[in-house]
Amino acid sequence: MFRIDPVKVGVADSRLMAEIVAARPVLSSERSVYKPAAGSDIPHDSATRTIRALGRDAMAGIRKPPPPARGMAGSWPYAGTSYLRRWLFSADPLPVSLLSKRGVTRSDTLSRLVDRAVTRWPGSAGQDGCTALAGLIRGADDPVERKQAIAMYRRATATLCDGVAALTGNALWLMGPERDRPENRADLTAVLWETLRLLPPAWMLYRNGGAAYTLLHPEIRPEDDVALFPLLMHRHPDYWSDPLEFRPERWDGVADPEKAPAFMPFGFDGARCWAKHLVVPLAERLLTVALDNRLVVRSPQQEAQVPLRSLLSVRFAAQVGT
Repeated sequence: MFRIDPVKVGVADSRLMAEIVAARPVLSSERSVYKPAAGSDIPHDSATRTIRALGRDAMAGIRKPPPPARGMAGSWPYAGTSYLRRWLFSADPLPVSLLSKRGVTRSDTLSRLVDRAVTRWPGSAGQDGCTALAGLIRGADDPVERKQAIAMYRRATATLCDGVAALTGNALWLMGPERDRPENRADLTAVLWETLRLLPPAWMLYRNGGAAYTLLHPEIRPEDDVALFPLLMHRHPDYWSDPLEFRPERWDGVADPEKAPAFMPFGFDGARCWAKHLVVPLAERLLTVALDNRLVVRSPQQEAQVPLRSLLSVRFAAQVGT
């Protein structure tokens, strides 16, 4: 455990992390997707419907042919995010499809305008070609439920596409110049698990302070917020041999990587990523498309300042090969 600033501590020890996560349930304000929307908490049944709808949309999307590969060129992970959104959610007609556009989501003004438009003209619930997530908006019974469905559509699509693009970009960078060799493509699932170890997109979990943690460590005070760092735990020599080496073969024969000691790619029980069952299959599909089209990594950024609440993603320029 280490102190980050006067009111924030960091934790990288596997046992202490588990104790902190188990000390109390996750607060709604600590969740990125299921935090309150439209002035109200997200009901559990609404969250469950969103997860199921997103799962159907993601699996249906990756069964479709991918968009033209030229869409993968540009600055990563942003190009990967836009490519995924186009692949998975472009079937939704206007104005719903604008909810997943990165150019819209980055502007508060545009986001508010699109939200109002979707609230007024969501289309019919049974409209052909729309995603299951869009159907939740159109099937909402009242304005508050519709506003929450709009917020969930935007958050769910952004969180999934941002996370998958970050994981795929990190894997491309870690594979290095040898990524095109056939032997290095033999087990892309192992490549992604090793990427989740070295460069986990969800590299930090944040917990608001409180008395629940003070008995777990003498240096944690009630006013201290707590940051849990899988990134550091995944690189600790007490838990891993050659911890800084990219070695996908370390996952050979591992039936359930999530049960590996000191490995937290998607969080702990009770606080696991809601989309964890989608992330690796989607990233493997996106990584396959990138390799099939000989995506060339240019000018990777070797040093960057990563905000505490940001995804950990390697940034680079990419070109589609010939």
